[in-house]
Amino acid sequence: MLWWTHQQLRARNPQTRLAVVEKLASAGEEKSIAPLMLALKDKEADVRCAAAKALVKFQDRRAVAPLIEMLKDTVPLARAAASEALGHLGDPAATDRLVPLLRDQDPIVRAVAARSLHRLGWRPSTDAQKINQILALGNLQQLLTMGPEAVEPLLELMRYGPPNKQLSAVKTLGQIKDPRLVRTMLEALKKESPAVRIAALEVLERIADPATYPEVEKLLKDTSASVRSAAVDAATRCGGQRAVPVLLAALKDTSWEVRRAAAKALGFIGENSAVPGLCELIQDPDRDVREAGISALGQINDVRALVPLVTALLDVERTVRTLAHATLRKLKKDWEQSPLIAEAVPAVQAALSHPDYWVRYSATQLIEQLKIDVDRFTEQIDVSLAPKVETTPPHVALPFLADLLFDRDRDLRVAAAEALARLRERGAATVLAAAARDADHAVQNAAQAALAALN
Repeated sequence: MLWWTHQQLRARNPQTRLAVVEKLASAGEEKSIAPLMLALKDKEADVRCAAAKALVKFQDRRAVAPLIEMLKDTVPLARAAASEALGHLGDPAATDRLVPLLRDQDPIVRAVAARSLHRLGWRPSTDAQKINQILALGNLQQLLTMGPEAVEPLLELMRYGPPNKQLSAVKTLGQIKDPRLVRTMLEALKKESPAVRIAALEVLERIADPATYPEVEKLLKDTSASVRSAAVDAATRCGGQRAVPVLLAALKDTSWEVRRAAAKALGFIGENSAVPGLCELIQDPDRDVREAGISALGQINDVRALVPLVTALLDVERTVRTLAHATLRKLKKDWEQSPLIAEAVPAVQAALSHPDYWVRYSATQLIEQLKIDVDRFTEQIDVSLAPKVETTPPHVALPFLADLLFDRDRDLRVAAAEALARLRERGAATVLAAAARDADHAVQNAAQAALAALN
């Protein structure tokens, strides 16, 4: 029978040989050890790995030597299988042979070797060994205690490791005080992974070295919107006033994320030349961008923003209207008395016929708040042609329920839609229509039922 097993281990079909190894492992007989050690030299890596795993079950020291020899295998998975088996066999003789594998080219082999060494009770005797162990296990934050000595291995990982390890290396390097840090981050800006470039930009933003500005500015044309957004923040800190021209251009970026970042940056700098561009953002299709533009105008505090901010009081979003009102007060406490407000009358006029209830209501309130002379106003528009506007204030709970329609909690979204159905508040039509497109069917059904209740 043993003779036949040896013959089967020489079969041409690798699946046959693999089946023999699995059969020997399941048998659990001592006589299986010799053929399994023979299988460690099989020409197929899968068979070698299976044999190494099988030998662990027998806990026989005779397997240690051939497994140590297998650590030289050209296939990474085979080296990893041998490393793991040696760790489970628990023979200290394997320790010295496993330590070099902490520097193996393959990350799986390094990690397995580190775990096996831990099982064998091995402890690093030098800082270099400790660094290699930490790197192998992927606990890069532990390298922070090593200081500048950890920079070189982290640099190597950033340059040659997989994208996820490059990212971890850049983040860790960013927390180590070392004169090579700036040069390292500039090198990381050229990495293929957008996440790595963003991490490097965040470090450079914190360092705020003016010498890095030219390289940072280049990433404002990056193909990734997230990278361009991070580049805006870094350019602001590194370049200051030098960054204004590119930040003004970024206000027209195709990405809302970049436009928002540019608006915040120009507000932070307090750049007066940005006022026209920021005023244009008040009409941006993205709510977050509109809010960033309004906030920036409040920081710059330029009276040219007065009329655009008045039109923002007619925005469909409650948060935008609230922010615009607070910004107007900051800009000019008695802004309602400014003669410039006359320029906003056409916008108020147009808002009276807007399909959204909130816009119409806001326009009506604005006419009353600004005390626009009715006779003078009727010279510009024919009030008889204007639609009748319901000026009854909406239910006090409406804005809160509208916000809940977009809460992360699905049950809260459903409950908000059901509550709006009971209120029969026509001003909720717009938000309910948006909720009717919710990814959750229960929310969709509740929103559609609420819309039906409004009719």
